[in-house]
Amino acid sequence: MRSKPKTNEYDSYYERYIATLPNQEIVTILEEQAEQTQQMVQGLSEKQALFKYGPDKWSIKEVIGHMTDTERIMSYRLLSIARGDKGLLPGFDENAYVEQASFNRKPLSDLLQQYQIVRQSTILLIKSIEEEAWTRSGNANGSEVTVRAIASIIAGHEKHHLVILKERYFGSKAFPG
Repeated sequence: MRSKPKTNEYDSYYERYIATLPNQEIVTILEEQAEQTQQMVQGLSEKQALFKYGPDKWSIKEVIGHMTDTERIMSYRLLSIARGDKGLLPGFDENAYVEQASFNRKPLSDLLQQYQIVRQSTILLIKSIEEEAWTRSGNANGSEVTVRAIASIIAGHEKHHLVILKERYFGSKAFPG
């Protein structure tokens, strides 16, 4: 079993994601999340998928797109560090990415398909990482981080957004029926 990372393997910002994860094999967590996410949003209408719980908040489509983009970026970081890349990996502005992506103009089914393909790719990548690379570290967004920490950040980030979707979107009295 690939254990959860120690707190010195990632920037303290990510503690809010990693601390919520169960002490379980990361691939199992990612597979279960993929099913949860699909079940949570696949039956939504396009109107429901455009719902925002506040004026300056993302729509459900934008949340799904953001989760997918973030996983793409984190998976690239995981790959780079696992392969021994010593270069500085850049950060990204999540709000600018969402703004430029025009997720609201895309069918929800397309966004979910992209999500599923990216998640499957992430799982296959993680399964392919040799054990000795699991604790290899590199620099992403100005902070040292290990391969196993990035895998946990991916899972924790999604868990964070699933909670927000459940509580703030689907739990809103204004959510369209």
